[in-house]
Amino acid sequence: MNRRAPGRVCTGMKRTALVSGVATALLIAAAACSSGSSSSSGSSGPYNPPTTSAPPSSSAPATAGTITIASFTFSGPLTVPAGATVTVTNSDSADHTVTGDAPGQFDVRAPAGQTVTFKAPTAPGTYPFHCSIHPEMHGKLIVT
Repeated sequence: MNRRAPGRVCTGMKRTALVSGVATALLIAAAACSSGSSSSSGSSGPYNPPTTSAPPSSSAPATAGTITIASFTFSGPLTVPAGATVTVTNSDSADHTVTGDAPGQFDVRAPAGQTVTFKAPTAPGTYPFHCSIHPEMHGKLIVT
């Protein structure tokens, strides 16, 4: 007669129930993950976290627009908010400036092939400008 101890039979049943329970939990978790990741609606979950963007920093204002210099010509006119950062991209092989026609408005040197920035005036208005190196070059900055 093969007689087992009562604890051994009970341990075997507990092990079977435990393995069965773990397998069920894994199947449920796998189903939840696969349904969350196949959704194109952007649902969040452990493998598909929500995407958020940080608010813009108030200490570094975003560039409001770009004046491009190409073939000794300014792009534009460019309209920007008062006090905004303006980017100047010089695509020419010669240095240029972006100089406000009225004294003291703005004056930035744009070396050949380089990009620079400056602050737009804080008062709304239309600001004609020129290149002080090449006086035939003219442009217009509109501040709102």
